Amino acid sequence: MSFEAWLFYLFAFLLIGSAVGVVVVRNTVYAALLLILAFFNSAALWLLLQAEFLSITLVLVYVGAVMVLFLFIIMMLNLRGETIKESFGQYFPFSLAVLFLLIVELILMLQSSLFDKAAPDPELFKNTDNTAAIGALLYKDYLFPFEIAAVILLVAIIAAIMLTLRRREDVKVQDIDQQVQVQSKDRIRLIKLPSGRQNQ
Repeated sequence: MSFEAWLFYLFAFLLIGSAVGVVVVRNTVYAALLLILAFFNSAALWLLLQAEFLSITLVLVYVGAVMVLFLFIIMMLNLRGETIKESFGQYFPFSLAVLFLLIVELILMLQSSLFDKAAPDPELFKNTDNTAAIGALLYKDYLFPFEIAAVILLVAIIAAIMLTLRRREDVKVQDIDQQVQVQSKDRIRLIKLPSGRQNQ
């Protein structure tokens, strides 16, 4: 067995272990850190496949930007362990149903004729680099799936913003309309006090 094969099995084992850890652990910060480890192992696998651009993009975009956003949302939500334990048992049957549905969809997709398409001709991208070939495929042959992925990411961003904008009862907030409508006579009251000389 070659050295590249050993590296592949090592990174694949670490990737599967970290992905399982993301689902199993109860602490959300630990789950986010394990997801970062999974991204790094995926980038290493892509680097072994000579997809350098995808590997660097995964590290820069997902680890450097998306995971920082995830950690920011986790700390803004301030999730407690007791709440997570209570909700885990409540949504467990629904999670199993969704998992079963996803497995059925994946099996149907793998058996469909979409995967019988021939791969792009390597001669078309013989004199171009990785980045140009990916751009040509992404914005010509796979433009519609790329746009669908962009819409899904937009929905995820909106959902994250809505989760962080929940109202709390123990926080004092300003009412701008009430502050603008206040007049000086309502805020300041002048009291005329007798001077000390009049009492003498």
